[in-house]
Amino acid sequence: MAKVERVREVMEQPLEPEYFKLKSAAGWKLVAVEWEREVEEPQEEPRHSLEEIPYGLRVSDDCLHLVENPAETQVLIHMLDGIVQDLPFSKIAEELNRSGLRTRGGTKWEPVLVYNMLPRLIQVGPRIFSSEEWQAQKKHVVNYGG
Repeated sequence: MAKVERVREVMEQPLEPEYFKLKSAAGWKLVAVEWEREVEEPQEEPRHSLEEIPYGLRVSDDCLHLVENPAETQVLIHMLDGIVQDLPFSKIAEELNRSGLRTRGGTKWEPVLVYNMLPRLIQVGPRIFSSEEWQAQKKHVVNYGG
């Protein structure tokens, strides 16, 4: 098999038919054409970094702060209670669904979704465990193991 030689030439002026005749006579075969032109650069829009609001929080009415989301906080408390009772994620998800509690998107809880909440539970756990609400909630939370 013959070796293929390729050459890329940068053109500084328009091509004339004579150029193609000379190249062809020298054994070259045209295999590609590359075009370029100058264009206006589009105005770059400022980049906004989107960051999800941590579960259990919502944007305050003044839109300047994050404040507690009571409904999501109840979900976190239920999850923590199940974890304290050493229940599997499947049982915690089942009990959340049975209690009518749903994800932020309105779907049913699944074990993997409960598992994915672990980093958030680690963040809020100390605050929840030391709150009066945790102590009061402990009296009303269903004993999953029973």
